[in-house]
Amino acid sequence: MESLTQRASDKIARRLIPFLMLCYFVAYLDRVNVGFAALTMNKDLGFSAEMFGFGAGIFFFGYFIFEVPSNLLLEKFGARMWIARIMITWGIVSTAMAFIVGPYSFYVVRFLLGVAEAGFFPGIILYLTYWFTAAERARWVGLFMAAIPLSSVIGAPVSGLILDHFGGAGGLKGWQWLFVIEGVPSILVGFFVLGYLLDKPDDAPWLEPAERDALNAKLAAEARNREAARTYSLKEALTNPRVLALSLVYFGLVCGNYGLGYWLPTIVKGVATTMKLDATTGININTLTGYLVAVPYALAVVAMIWWTRRSDVAGERTWHVAGPAILGGVALAAAAYFTDPVWGAVAVTVCAMATYAALPTFWTLPTAFLTGTAAAGGIALINSIGNIGGFAGPYAVGWLKDMTGSTTAGLVALAGAYVLAGVVTLLVGHDRKVEIAEEPAAARR
Repeated sequence: MESLTQRASDKIARRLIPFLMLCYFVAYLDRVNVGFAALTMNKDLGFSAEMFGFGAGIFFFGYFIFEVPSNLLLEKFGARMWIARIMITWGIVSTAMAFIVGPYSFYVVRFLLGVAEAGFFPGIILYLTYWFTAAERARWVGLFMAAIPLSSVIGAPVSGLILDHFGGAGGLKGWQWLFVIEGVPSILVGFFVLGYLLDKPDDAPWLEPAERDALNAKLAAEARNREAARTYSLKEALTNPRVLALSLVYFGLVCGNYGLGYWLPTIVKGVATTMKLDATTGININTLTGYLVAVPYALAVVAMIWWTRRSDVAGERTWHVAGPAILGGVALAAAAYFTDPVWGAVAVTVCAMATYAALPTFWTLPTAFLTGTAAAGGIALINSIGNIGGFAGPYAVGWLKDMTGSTTAGLVALAGAYVLAGVVTLLVGHDRKVEIAEEPAAARR
């Protein structure tokens, strides 16, 4: 017989996960569409590879500075109000990217975009701990985070089409329309958040009282279990060696992920142009690039959902993070040296699948031992430090490309970041006994 807790979880998943995926979809699209804009924007504005890499990555400095305060404010004011605020402001700033005129305005607006979006992702990770038990958290975090590769599966072809077909309309260039068309949805969804999201299970009228009580009892039992092992204050969480080590793990994963994500459209366009695939297929080069970039991310969606469910069923976390991280590094290093574009595409696809398999399962590691305000601060700190990799990865690739004339050295550097993340994960490990608590008997009826 299905437990009351499971019935509650199923209802919550149907109600919240698709909507949170939509929110993250538009967030990630606004964050990375600059990679596609670069296909024409860099030439129009005279950006070098290093300038673009710096501007793409400076987003994460604003993100880093305001991440922890934003997550603490989310806990204070509630997810509904704070997530709506975040989405509306980042949508406005993202749309403003259409009006940059040179490198300095590019840097300023990208920095402000990071400030505006700070707190969204760790806020959602914290928010999911209010609704889902530890035993099934990986699968729901994984499904929520599937919005990342989906944003590339859908956004890459759309971005290519906008670049090829909207240039000149209303006096704006294609890359300007790209920021306008993909920025406005964030504002609209942000206003919808105000009427749709709920802060906690007690606010959910679509849960039966018995289901709500059973879920709250299980979540409370898990919190007591973690606190019995060790209760952390906010200050202790922010200086905890394990939290700092997990920050390094996330840095490696993010460094590789964003470094590849920001530069992949440029790399793919270069290969497609060299092979004259646009002439062979009859498809405009930017549109074709969008279709080609979407392929590895489509397969990454499948890998992410399957791998996180496997982690929940097996009750194992460490190797479910470390294994894909190391595999992703090996695959990316191989891609850097393959001269055959087909084998290079296979290696990049394996890297993308491994990356997105590791990312959501990673977030079960800090939520296994942090609770309350310590969880809010610790999760935000891990995300903020880790996301500095979002600056380091793109900038390193751009700088090394300017120095060497190719992306090979940059891709090898990103591969090293992946391997580092995997090795540190093995050293940190995961204590399942702290994470999991027995379900109260009343909830199993």
